[in-house]
Amino acid sequence: MDLFQLTTTTDDTSSNDELNVAELGEENRRLRKVCQALMERVEGDGSAEGAAYAAFERSVLLAEQVRERTDALHRTLDELGQVNTRLLAAKAEAEAANLSKTKFLAAVSHDLLQPLNAARLFASALETHSLPETSQMLVGHIGRSLKDVEGLIGTLVDISRLDAGVLRADKAPFAVSTLLDTLAEEYRQVAGVRGLALHYVPSSMMIESDLALLARVIRNFLSNAVRYTEHGRVLLGCRRRPHGLEIMVGDTGPGIPEQQREAIFLEFRRVNQPHSANSRGLGLGLAIVDRISSMLEQPVSLASRPGVGALFSITVPYAAVATSALPMRYASPSGEIDDPLQGCIVWVIDDDLAIIEGMQALLSSWGCRVRAAATVSALEAASDGERPAVLLVDYHLGEHRETGIDLAARLQRRYPGLAAVVITANHEAEIKRATREAGMHCLLKPLKPLRLRMLLGSLLHKY
Repeated sequence: MDLFQLTTTTDDTSSNDELNVAELGEENRRLRKVCQALMERVEGDGSAEGAAYAAFERSVLLAEQVRERTDALHRTLDELGQVNTRLLAAKAEAEAANLSKTKFLAAVSHDLLQPLNAARLFASALETHSLPETSQMLVGHIGRSLKDVEGLIGTLVDISRLDAGVLRADKAPFAVSTLLDTLAEEYRQVAGVRGLALHYVPSSMMIESDLALLARVIRNFLSNAVRYTEHGRVLLGCRRRPHGLEIMVGDTGPGIPEQQREAIFLEFRRVNQPHSANSRGLGLGLAIVDRISSMLEQPVSLASRPGVGALFSITVPYAAVATSALPMRYASPSGEIDDPLQGCIVWVIDDDLAIIEGMQALLSSWGCRVRAAATVSALEAASDGERPAVLLVDYHLGEHRETGIDLAARLQRRYPGLAAVVITANHEAEIKRATREAGMHCLLKPLKPLRLRMLLGSLLHKY
């Protein structure tokens, strides 16, 4: 091909390319116009097709909003979950701290009650000795001071256990005289020191409650009555009601003003008696009464007239079925010619030397023949084959594997008819229930000598 032909061909190709580009550009502009017109028509048209498109557009927008809000909600829930987790952790930590406090108070109280129990035993033994009047008076002051310490420790431990919810009721049938006879004898002496008379009306009714917790309630009633009554008397008695036995404690004290009758059941609240020299206490007694009453589901009531006196009471249900485990009437310890304690053999098992010595001193002062040791083998070695009438055994025996209940049961098999009393500073309902189911009696530390003596008298009368 020559140069002319090549040049001509190249020019034709360039012309064709320019034509095609121009045509494509024109087609593109036309299509854009068509598309713009269609879009304007669709967006501006009020027809069903336009409404459908608008609805579709709105649904897309709504779906986007829902997605955004769902994401925000998930983020909020995640944050709330983290906050809730922290709150639950804080709650668990607070509960653990409260339980730890309760365990600490229980452990401390147990360690404190041991020497306090021994001190009260020694003081009670001293009171039975013939001492000069001045010395006798000093011994009385020691005993009352130790009792005050016992009351303060017991109050703190009780309120802590009630707050932590670890105190449980152990309801069982018993004769109301089992409780009230002992309290009447004890507070007759306390009232006498204050120059007051205690009038007690006994009852033979069977009721159902937790004996230890109910005793705590009645003790608080009696303590307040003696503490705030300057002149006159204190009444302890019962009244039969359709739904239970109402146990009442009345006094001839100053009474309680109407505006204070609810407040006195709160913590650290006391009747405003600034001139009373006997108003020692933490103001927790009636708060404990209120909580025990709620736990037992046995209502407390108060009636009072300022300047005349006050009457506190608690209504306890009657026992549905009588039981032979505890329905005994405690014998009075005062001046019996045929005192069953004289010469009776009492065994004491405790791993605390001070408790052993205190029990020996106290029981010997009552005329008992006491054998005391930390183990059964040591006790039997010192008894010279004598048969015991009553066993007093501590529930916790140090490193020994068996509890006081187990040890007492083993000795009862060896000595049929042996009466057993388990003594413990642990107020758990399970221990009281296990003791009762084993046919034994349970006394709590610090041991109240008068209650021990009345119980021993009743057991030895049966023996």
